[in-house]
Amino acid sequence: MKPEILDRRLEYSGYLTIETLRIRLSDGFLVSRDVERHGDAAAVLPYDCTRRCALVGRLFRAAVFDTTGEDSVEEACAGMIEIETDETAARREASEELGVSLNALERVARVWSSPGVSTERQSLFLAAYSAADRIAEGGGVPGEHEGIAVIERPLMELAREVDQGRTVDGKLVILVYALRHRKPELFVSIEPVIES
Repeated sequence: MKPEILDRRLEYSGYLTIETLRIRLSDGFLVSRDVERHGDAAAVLPYDCTRRCALVGRLFRAAVFDTTGEDSVEEACAGMIEIETDETAARREASEELGVSLNALERVARVWSSPGVSTERQSLFLAAYSAADRIAEGGGVPGEHEGIAVIERPLMELAREVDQGRTVDGKLVILVYALRHRKPELFVSIEPVIES
C-alpha cells in the first residue's frame, strides 16, 4: 500500500508556506508531518580554466547568524527559480550576484535541499567563464539588501577547504566535488618554469 495524504492544514503563509499533513503510511500507521514550501532554486559555480579559480559570494545569512553568531557565509551563487527555466535562473543569479555573464552550463544534479521538511529542489550547475565575462561588480539586486561580496577563489584552496570540512555551504561542497571529478587537471598545481 502506498502512503496517502489524508488531510492538510495551513499553518503559515508568507515568503514560505508551512502545512501540517496527516498521512497514512504504507504500514497503515497515521502520522503528522510539517512541510515547508517556498519554491525551487538554482545554483552555479562559475570557474575560470585559465586562472584556475572560481567565483563565490560571501553574505550575511540570518539563520546562520542566529544559530552560530557567524556574520557571513561563503556560498555558491544561488537564487529562487521564478517563471523561468532553472538554467535561466542560474544565469540571472550569476549576473546579479557575481557580475558574470555565463553561456554554457554543465548540469550537475537536481537535489532535495532538506527532504525531511522542505519541498525545495536545487538545480546545481557548473559554468566556465573568463575575465572578459565579468560584466559588472555583482553584489546582488540593490533593493534586496543582499550585500554580497564577490570573491575569486583559487580552485585548489576551495578543494582543500572542502577536504578539511571547513566549507559550510552544501551547494558549494557538491559543486567543488563535481568540478574536481569532471576536470581534475584544474586542481593540479603547476610548477613554475625556471629558465637557466
